[in-house]
Amino acid sequence: MTREQYILATQQNSLPRTEHPQFYPVGIYGWRKRCLYFFVLLLLVTMIVNLAMTIWILKVMNFTVDGMGNLRVTKKGIRLEGISEFLLPLYVKEIHSRKDSPLVLQSDRNVTVNARNHMGQLTGQLTVGADAVEAQCKRFEVRGSDGGKVLFSADEDEIVIGADRLKVTGTEGAVFGHSVETPHIRAEPSQDLKLESPTRSLVMEAPRGVQVNAAAGDLKATCRKELHLQSTEGEIFLNADTIRLGNLPMGSFSSSSSFSSSSSPSSSAPRQTIYELCACPNGKLYLSPAGAGSTCQSSSNICLWS
Repeated sequence: MTREQYILATQQNSLPRTEHPQFYPVGIYGWRKRCLYFFVLLLLVTMIVNLAMTIWILKVMNFTVDGMGNLRVTKKGIRLEGISEFLLPLYVKEIHSRKDSPLVLQSDRNVTVNARNHMGQLTGQLTVGADAVEAQCKRFEVRGSDGGKVLFSADEDEIVIGADRLKVTGTEGAVFGHSVETPHIRAEPSQDLKLESPTRSLVMEAPRGVQVNAAAGDLKATCRKELHLQSTEGEIFLNADTIRLGNLPMGSFSSSSSFSSSSSPSSSAPRQTIYELCACPNGKLYLSPAGAGSTCQSSSNICLWS
């Protein structure tokens, strides 16, 4: 045995030995370990629930590579299929439906379409409500199917109806507060045409003549005070088999009559001559003195030079 081994052996024997040596454990034990396991389990459950909810949302919202749900992103823009609701304002350049389906804009209150200029000022507005449809613009136009012919237009100065035929189906007809300018007015084939002014006069004027034609009925003109037929440059032509002037007062005259008692007895009343209206075969009228009998037949020679 060497010296170093001897010294080492003697030093180990000289150290005091304890009967129960102490050990210090390394790690987490007790309630700390239970809390750690609980938090790990809770985190695992939360991750599983989040993953399940994410998968469910992706399935319900129909997320795809092209878009989400009824929303599809294409090269031409965004395409919506089915019913879509917008809770906030929608700013788009163009809205159109598919070729085989209509475009429906629906609201619980009203639908308002606004048009603004580059300054943000309102230039046009169309409001579709429950009670009325209102349009606010400088000029309102309704065009035909081809887009060329204007069927109806309205602005601050005038209203133009460009249809070939304007039909009023109301029982009371059409009421005009001022003048009406039109080349033709007619009723339905089985209805009567009536031009009436209840409180004022009715005037029909035309620069080249007024033609009133009743092909299958009677023509009746009624007024309260006076009926004027006036021709400034031409003639008034009545063409009928029989022309009657009814309810005309008949006149009479006497050879002489006296004034009242206050008048001079030598004075006498002037003679009153009564004429009758006669018509020639060519339609001309002349006056003939009325006597005991009609003189129209005896005065037929007047028609030769009148």
